[in-house]
Amino acid sequence: MLLNKFLKLYTLYMKPIFTFLLITFITISAVAQSINPRPITLDEYQKAKNFIIENLDNDTYVKFENAYILDRYEAKKPVFITGDDGLKKRIDLYKLVAKDGMQELGLMVFYTNEKAKVYKALVPNFTADGKVWNQYFEDIHAIDKIESNFVLKLSYVLSRELAYQQYKNINGGKTLDEHATYGNDICFPGEQLVSMKNGGTKMLKEIKSGDEVISIDTKTHQKNIVKVEKLMVHDAKNYAVTQLVLVHENIKDDQILLTTKTVKATPNHPMLTNDGNKKIGEIKVGEKVYCLNEKSGKMEEFKVLLQNQFTEGSQKVYNIEAKSGTTLMINGVMVKQK
Repeated sequence: MLLNKFLKLYTLYMKPIFTFLLITFITISAVAQSINPRPITLDEYQKAKNFIIENLDNDTYVKFENAYILDRYEAKKPVFITGDDGLKKRIDLYKLVAKDGMQELGLMVFYTNEKAKVYKALVPNFTADGKVWNQYFEDIHAIDKIESNFVLKLSYVLSRELAYQQYKNINGGKTLDEHATYGNDICFPGEQLVSMKNGGTKMLKEIKSGDEVISIDTKTHQKNIVKVEKLMVHDAKNYAVTQLVLVHENIKDDQILLTTKTVKATPNHPMLTNDGNKKIGEIKVGEKVYCLNEKSGKMEEFKVLLQNQFTEGSQKVYNIEAKSGTTLMINGVMVKQK
């Protein structure tokens, strides 16, 4: 399976990167504080692993032994990840804080699987001794043996959080509004690329009436050229956006060639999958959608490797009304017209 091959690549290449991401992530958090946090001790690390949050939905600030606090990380909602087996995992993040001096000692991870089994991992702060970090890696490795792909999913969540912290650092602490706008607008962010008649692409927000774009016949997969009647523009809001990361596997001789694409749209935008028409927000990891091979000009099935939903701040969103056809090519991915 593609996932197994991906995991082999992960074992060879991603674990060193994952280590770097964890250390960098904690470093950014440490730099952001006015006081350099004291190291978490190995005894504290072992003790904190036994801390329990009774209600992950409601308990955002919990004290332990009148000495430690688990504080929901930046008041963020849990992250839900669905694998290619269709099983949904939930990840909640809490800061571990020493009450004395309000020192941040690490990041507690509560990982809940589809059977409501909760696994806990504590990412130490950057100043922690090497023995604590070694224990942390032993702990997550042990969980990974029991809970398949635990480390892979954890690395994804922490990688996204690292990128978010970098965004805040670059923008002087500015954050994105977490309250996403959902509605009936079926659209795309303006930077998505539309496949044009001449073989090139054009940013969606720059499309004009009369432009000729590519539409794919959903039954024959033949390319057709259709004229844009109107570019629909919706007011700037903090829209919820669903992103699909897609991969196509081509085995040639003893080589595995992987081609990837990404596409973003509001969660209600329709797409054609191997399981019929679905809203992009309902498409699961492992399902297949249809993409254009730019070299051969043919349509190919791409498997959904990751599906996630987030906000990107206040922005306008766009959609094309064409005079004919039922599909468009956005970022090389076939999507349904509104």
